[in-house]
Order: sequence, then C-alpha cells, then structure tokens
Amino acid sequence: MPVTLFFQAMFARSYARVIWLFRNRTWILQETILPMLSVAAFAYAYRAMNAPDRFVGYVVLGAAMTAFWFNVLWSMGAHLYWERDSGNLELYILAPAPMMAILAGMALGGMATTVVRATAILVTGVLLFDAPITFQHAGSALGVFALTLVALYGLGMMFASLFLLWGREAWHIVNLLQEPVFLLTGMNFPVKIFLSLPVVILGAALFIPLTAGMDAMRQLLFSGTADRLMAIEYEVAILAGLAVLFLASARWFLNVLETKAKVDGKLGLRWQ
Repeated sequence: MPVTLFFQAMFARSYARVIWLFRNRTWILQETILPMLSVAAFAYAYRAMNAPDRFVGYVVLGAAMTAFWFNVLWSMGAHLYWERDSGNLELYILAPAPMMAILAGMALGGMATTVVRATAILVTGVLLFDAPITFQHAGSALGVFALTLVALYGLGMMFASLFLLWGREAWHIVNLLQEPVFLLTGMNFPVKIFLSLPVVILGAALFIPLTAGMDAMRQLLFSGTADRLMAIEYEVAILAGLAVLFLASARWFLNVLETKAKVDGKLGLRWQ
C-alpha cells in the first residue's frame, strides 16, 4: 500500500505539468525562438573566429540543457515556496501521501515538459547551424543524459525544501544561482579550461551535475576528446555520487520540513 500510494501521488502530481503541454501550445514559440537568439550570438562568434565546428555544437547542447536548469530552479526549487503563498502547502503536508512522492511528481512532470523544449532547441540548432553531432554513441549519451537528470532533479528536490525553510531569501538565492552556473558548467565553452584554474573552482563546478553531464555528452555526441575535462567513466561516477547525495539530502530536509509543520507549526503563513 505505501508503495502504491507513492506512485499514485507521484503520477497525479506530474499530470498537471504534462497536460499543460497540450492546453497551452503557444509556449513552444517563446521557449524555442528566444533561446535560439543567444545560441545564434555564440555560434556566429565562433564562426567568425574560425573555431572548430564542434564549438557550435557545444553551444546548442548547452542551450538545450539550460532549459533543465531553469526548470530545476523555478519549477522545483521555488515551487513549494509558491505553494505556501497560494495555500496548497498545508494540503500537501496533511495528505497521506509522502512529500517525497509529491516532489518526485513535480520532477517527473518537469522533466517531461522540459525534454520537449530541449529537443526543440537541439533540433532547431542542428538544422540552422549544422552542428556536427554524431549518433554512434547515442545510447551511451542517453544513459548519461538520464543520470544527469536524476542528479539534477535530486538537487532541485533538495532546493525545494531548503528554499521553503529559508523563506524570502529563496528569491535571492534563485537569482544568484542563474548566471554564475552558466559560467561554472561551461554552457557555451569547454570546461577543460578549469584545469588551469584553482582547484576550488573546479570543485564548485563539479558539484553541479550539469558540468560532468554535459562534458560526458559532448565527448559522446561530438567526435574527439580534445576538449574533455576528464574520462567519461569518472564523470559517470561523479553523477551517480551526486544523485545519491542530493536525493538523500532531499529526504532529510523533507523530514525537517514536516517536523516544523506538524510539530512546531512554523511552516505556514500567519492568518491564512
């Protein structure tokens, strides 16, 4: 019964995010055309410098993965904070379904909608800029992609609890974690450059799942390993470790959150 309830709650929570795809179809224009403007800027800059064609592919892949980072920050990390303002958080806490199932449903629904956006960006970028993607190791690339998403949305589930506990500071943290992450993860350039920088910068970069995930996918989707940060085996191990760490941390923070709600009564808004 607990296992059945977990999956029922997870799929029920993800349903709202998946069905939104079919009820608001105009989103695809905003979610693909506008991101392609920044892709075009970097692509033309690399072409003007006569950089290798794979650099254009790096930019296209980075733009596609950026969609997942925004989804983790806004649709996962800050979402429980919004639910408290709208009065739904109390319903989540009082429901018999575990909070972990509700967050898992948010993650599953977020993945489904963001995969559509990321695929549209990737296909559009490849067609417009002729990015030299190879599909020889497509299966391995999909495996790395899936592991990256598990670690990334595990981080989002941990953020959801932390941001709610921190209150209004969550807004500042969400904004803080946008632009610096583009630099640390190498969205538009090879992260190999971090090997020549202080080790603390490399450590901070590898703490974000996108860094190791994108570097591994670049090695698998674009010929050559001249720009790689490290071997794919090490990056897969890092991603697996981050997935376990973030999911376990998310569970622990959720326990703290439920204790504050049910025992201390300090989680909801006063007079609501």
